[in-house]
Amino acid sequence: MTGYEALHHGAAVVDLSARGRIRAAGEDRQRLLHAMTTNHVQELEPGRSLYAFFLNAQGRILADVYIHCAADHLLLDVEPEMREKVFAHLDRYIIADDVTLEDVTEATAELAVAGPSAAALRRGEMVFDSTLTGQPGFRVVVPAAEKAALLAALRAAGCVEATAEEARTVRLENGLPRYGEDVTEANLAQETGLLHALHFNKGCYLGQEIVERVRSRGHVNKTLRALRIDAEEAPAAGTKVLSGGKEAGEITSAVYSPAQGCVRALAYLRALENLSVAGAPAQPVQQG
Repeated sequence: MTGYEALHHGAAVVDLSARGRIRAAGEDRQRLLHAMTTNHVQELEPGRSLYAFFLNAQGRILADVYIHCAADHLLLDVEPEMREKVFAHLDRYIIADDVTLEDVTEATAELAVAGPSAAALRRGEMVFDSTLTGQPGFRVVVPAAEKAALLAALRAAGCVEATAEEARTVRLENGLPRYGEDVTEANLAQETGLLHALHFNKGCYLGQEIVERVRSRGHVNKTLRALRIDAEEAPAAGTKVLSGGKEAGEITSAVYSPAQGCVRALAYLRALENLSVAGAPAQPVQQG
């Protein structure tokens, strides 16, 4: 069974050790992260996790983050390219707070386990729920020296190793965006459609004014949407999406789906009717 097949029909493991991991300790850690992100960090209890955005004062998305709550610290999990940026962003706002930041990326390893059979493989202390591909799954963070043993145990339990490209294909089949590819600092939070990253009753945080302004207005001019394109070749990022022959948006990422026999893509769209991409018919996909 390939990694792609295991993600659909069994359990696959993907090595995410290159992702950035920042440890926040100190009595004020939850208060600080609560004030710096879009979700309700102060509600987090040990063993629980949430997904959030870091915004700038203009409401643009600086980075996304999975925050896992341990008994004595918060673990921030970010895209590899965002590690230094997020660390510096947080450090700049620590003034009189009892918060200590530590970049633990090199000292730790991270594995994602995903697929219909993934739940039976949960093990270890630093396990948190988050989806890499849109399939059911979880992530495990361990000391770097324990990575090989954990991989061996997962293989012995029937878990198949999946490549980054296989994971990306399944992620796009499920319409799940990635920061740096589908979401960037040019975007407002509500444009992404990732509303589970936002808490609208949590009090003040950096960028909240813009989020609230968009909410009160009731809409954004464009929204990130999943597309099915009736083609065999994935269009490049930046390819225009047309609606009735007029430009309606552009592709952020796309891949051919062997399981679905079409191209699956993500695109920011201003219209949803009569869509086409490079001459091929396209339809919005409702993600469930």
